[in-house]
Amino acid sequence: MTPLSTAESLRSTPEGILWEPSGRWVRGRRADVTVVDSRHPVLVWEPGVPVPLYAFPREEVREDLLRRAKNPPTGTHTGSTVFYDLEVGGELLENAAWTFLADDLAGYISFEWFQRTGKGLDHWYEEEEEIFVHPRDPHKRVDAIPSSRHVQVEMHGTVVADTQRPVLLFETGLPTRYYFPREDVRLDLFEPTDHHTGCPYKGTAGYWTWRGEGDVPPNVLWGYADPLPAVGAVKGLLAFYNEAVDITVDGERLERPVTHFNKTLSARPTR
Repeated sequence: MTPLSTAESLRSTPEGILWEPSGRWVRGRRADVTVVDSRHPVLVWEPGVPVPLYAFPREEVREDLLRRAKNPPTGTHTGSTVFYDLEVGGELLENAAWTFLADDLAGYISFEWFQRTGKGLDHWYEEEEEIFVHPRDPHKRVDAIPSSRHVQVEMHGTVVADTQRPVLLFETGLPTRYYFPREDVRLDLFEPTDHHTGCPYKGTAGYWTWRGEGDVPPNVLWGYADPLPAVGAVKGLLAFYNEAVDITVDGERLERPVTHFNKTLSARPTR
């Protein structure tokens, strides 16, 4: 197929999918086997999904490792037509890949990312840099900026964090996150958990849970011990979900925002 120009603008399909070409060299592996080696990927945004994924020309995919899915799901991806199982080293990964119904994406195949869905390819690279969880969105910025604002956090009337030296993290499409030096957080009111999440912009986060009473979701406090270089200013600092706590900045109480994290937080068991 003819490679698409990276100069083309963001496009949409009748199914509501947004997509655009990417100029990045992308590789995807399962264990030690390279399944995707693409210099002509496209980024795809499905309706209602806040992060993109990649789709790859068939000729840049190891189709010899794909088998027509024996138990294809329904309603998993927008307009998807054919699902594939992936067989690597004697291991069969069900529904690890699929194609889209959209005419614009005919001839392209997408894959699940293990760190995001628990199945699919487990190592991904853009050029020589490994990336995690999902592709980075070229239309999104993440900036970590030191500040002198006075920021307080309350939970059920208790001040649990108070600082005048926060780092503010601005991430496109999300509320400002306020990162506190550890000594400015009442860590005695929290306990660490074994929960971890990965972010392609920031790295791997560890979490703490509120030890007190009240309707507070677990893992409400987090931090990056070893963040990616782009947000190195938050190293060792701690942040709260604005969606679940009361934050006051320079004397002004902020409204609790509604984001896609609200659903995740409400689905977690409360203490």
